[in-house]
Amino acid sequence: MFHSPWWFLLLPILPLIAWRLFRKRQGRALDFSSTSLARQLTPSLRQRLLWLPKLLILLAMLFLILSLARPREGRERTVTESEGIAIEMIVDRSSSMQALDFKIDGEHVDRLSAIKSVAGKFILGDDQLEGRFSDLVGLITFAGFADGVTPPTLDHGFLTASLNDTQIVDRRSEDGTAIGDAIALAVEKLNALDENRDQAVKSKIMILLTDGENTAGELEPIAAAELAQTLGIKIYTIGIGTKGQAPVPFVDAFGRQRVQMMPVNIDEETLRKIAEATDGKYFRATDTDSLTEVYEEIDQLEKTKVETENFVDYRELALQSWRPAGFFVPPLLLISFSFLIVGVVLQNSWLRESS
Repeated sequence: MFHSPWWFLLLPILPLIAWRLFRKRQGRALDFSSTSLARQLTPSLRQRLLWLPKLLILLAMLFLILSLARPREGRERTVTESEGIAIEMIVDRSSSMQALDFKIDGEHVDRLSAIKSVAGKFILGDDQLEGRFSDLVGLITFAGFADGVTPPTLDHGFLTASLNDTQIVDRRSEDGTAIGDAIALAVEKLNALDENRDQAVKSKIMILLTDGENTAGELEPIAAAELAQTLGIKIYTIGIGTKGQAPVPFVDAFGRQRVQMMPVNIDEETLRKIAEATDGKYFRATDTDSLTEVYEEIDQLEKTKVETENFVDYRELALQSWRPAGFFVPPLLLISFSFLIVGVVLQNSWLRESS
């Protein structure tokens, strides 16, 4: 690629200069009786190389014209700047999450399995969701107490693996629904991000998924939400499961796996107040499709700002060396001046022509 290719208009002059340099000059004739003896003489190395200075000067002119045309090697680069969002996923793993009122591929699954499937697509992306590739995402699970599983991270593969490893509690001593404590822990994790970063995170949100009422923990959910609001953290709450009754598995006296309908209750009023207190939004997901739609809406509400800039970095081959196919080539101007200097020195010293 040449920046000033019009300098190539000088190339037709080179054949004229070559003709002027290499044409035989008519010298004065001297009378000899015979030239046979002169024809038998072997030319010396100096005589054989008398043409070399002229060729070097001609090559110097050629490389000078090439340099004036400014050949350039372009390397395109892309710089992506993103203004990411910090997201805390707060997932209920209490015993009520065993209810089999969700379906995946036509088969009944428990509520936690449905969350794993849809939340994983929200983070990593699929045909419907773009994924949160530039966002810090953390995971907190809770039942009778809140547990910080992973801090907000860009390692989304590790995060989704941790989510998939999450299990519903199987001990009565650990059961319960500590919504307030889980929100407070998420506030702590999100607020700590700015302490370890040169630039504050522009937006921080929580996505709280639960199917019950606050029955455990030390902090009330509304108080925890007000704490989040003072720090500029938005909370999206999602009520999981059907209303009224839901099929719940149990093991009968004979050790057989059975399913029975059990009453379920979601404290929608509290979840709605949590969302409203932080300028978030409350959603209700009663099946896998509606849960997917909830995540799609959150995905649209919380868009990540991504700026991509393309530019080309040029190398000026007249002034800079380069390595085509692994071979070192010096700058074209250096080659031109080298030919010129060597040609002029030889023409005025060892290969000087007698007049």
